[in-house]
Amino acid sequence: MKQAIERLIFALDVDEFAQAQRWVRELRNHVGVFKVGKQLFTRCGPDVVKMIRDEGGEVFLDLKYHDIPNTVAMAGIEACRLGVKIFNVHALGGREMMSETARKAAESCLAAGIPVPLRIAVTILTSSTDATLREIGIDRPVAEMVPRLAKLTQEAGFDGVVASPLEVVQIRAACGPEFKIITPGVRPAFASADDQKRIMTPGEAISAGADYLVIGRPISAAAEPMRAAQLILDEISAALEQRS
Repeated sequence: MKQAIERLIFALDVDEFAQAQRWVRELRNHVGVFKVGKQLFTRCGPDVVKMIRDEGGEVFLDLKYHDIPNTVAMAGIEACRLGVKIFNVHALGGREMMSETARKAAESCLAAGIPVPLRIAVTILTSSTDATLREIGIDRPVAEMVPRLAKLTQEAGFDGVVASPLEVVQIRAACGPEFKIITPGVRPAFASADDQKRIMTPGEAISAGADYLVIGRPISAAAEPMRAAQLILDEISAALEQRS
């Protein structure tokens, strides 16, 4: 069960510090990492990251940096200083942006004597479809763009990507077994799909080769959140046993 817990990332999609703290305290024995996104970080800032770490949790800082190379690299250094386990950028920012961020983040951690976070790039958002890409001038389908961006991410020195579970097999083929894959768009059978388009169940995603699963509303919106979390962990654990 410890392995299953380490692979579960809970999305703290709330807008108040007290709400975030309540979820961390309730779920810290069921969740390996807590995801802090744009809304919560904009409202609460680094204090919410410190709170999670003080409560014994790990943090995925999900701010999806996308800017000129030096700006993103400096933001990555600040994420390292916060002590997060994972931070991310947009792969569409390109090779130079990712390479500089990977290098400077690693150098800053070495100088400070702290662990290097997992440096992760977002490929294509799980809410996006082929039609979404066409609207912004990308005429290649999602299924082609995701492994292409994943390979670019790996070549730039990053540790892995965020991608839909439906693209995990292609990413593994392109990038190998050590490349980390974080998958949102995961919905247990008992939960609704909400605004996610490209989804799988937790067991299916792990069986396909995902390393971490990001899950929010299927737990937070459940009548019994702790039971929902445990059901998800049971499913992850069973899939991991089948993989080994």
